[in-house]
Amino acid sequence: MAGKKYILDWEDLSDDELLEIRVKDLNLHITDSPLEPMVQRLYEELADKGIGFRPPCYLADEWLCPDKEPIIGIPFCLAHPRLKALEVKMMYEAEGAHEKDCIKLLRHECGHAINYAYRLYARTRWRELFGRFSLHYSDIYQYRPYSRRFVVHLDDYYAQCHPDEDFAETFAVWLNPDSNWREKYQKWPALQKLEYINHLMNRIAQQVPVVTASPNPPWSAARMTSTLLAYYNRKRNQLGTEFKGYYDDSLKVVFSASSTSESSIRASKMLRQHRRLLTTHAARWTGHRKFDIHQLIHRMIQRCDALDLYTKDNLDGLIGITTLLTAIASGTHRIDTRGKI
Repeated sequence: MAGKKYILDWEDLSDDELLEIRVKDLNLHITDSPLEPMVQRLYEELADKGIGFRPPCYLADEWLCPDKEPIIGIPFCLAHPRLKALEVKMMYEAEGAHEKDCIKLLRHECGHAINYAYRLYARTRWRELFGRFSLHYSDIYQYRPYSRRFVVHLDDYYAQCHPDEDFAETFAVWLNPDSNWREKYQKWPALQKLEYINHLMNRIAQQVPVVTASPNPPWSAARMTSTLLAYYNRKRNQLGTEFKGYYDDSLKVVFSASSTSESSIRASKMLRQHRRLLTTHAARWTGHRKFDIHQLIHRMIQRCDALDLYTKDNLDGLIGITTLLTAIASGTHRIDTRGKI
């Protein structure tokens, strides 16, 4: 009985105790959780567009739509405020924690689900506009930040990483009742993709999907036997340099954790003041695009603010951060072509 009570009362445990609980034992559900009205909002947007299909949603280990399966996975941490707070503590962010971000991600994953439900990626016109669905999928991609051939929805110009993502992003913009896409994209080549989706959705709106979701979708939180601690350790390792805190130790070596003198300034302030100079020199000596270096410095500024770091004077800090930037961009550390650290 004591063990059963321990599981039922997990929201009152300390963080250390909670981390020892298996994910499946949290007994989480979308129904009656903060996610339920968000999923309902997605379904209402589909109804307003006349689309009869409602992609089922389930709690998973991350945002996803399993390959060619018309079902939406939502991170289980968003189903309870206590778990959302733990996610922020362990990962420095909870993707989709705010309603605005959550509905954007739901629209995106819905685009995948509809693509798979009707096998739209097999259509000739789909391939002409978006590309081959069978193209190699990579987490690292080279994008053009000012290209007008793609819509802008999620961060990192995600539409440019793969034809499947291009479609999902374009669908999300089309589905958003506030996007005003015809006016916003009227002079963009991307408008052709939006018009295609508008035409296609009108044609298939009330058709029965040709593919149905598996009753046991992969990466379901209901079947995760690992503890929360093991889950977060694995998640950090998988993210590698994309984990927000990956370079925290290096930044702590370059900067100080406290204001040690009257001349001390916040490390983030120093980075902002010299961002252009750092960007120019790092790009010149490493061969990376200025845009990538600029994004890298931006993420360092965010971490310096979060860690409340200081520098004794501009010279010491400037030399230290220039060395770190050069090491990252020249390969001692990894920088991918999206500018993430």
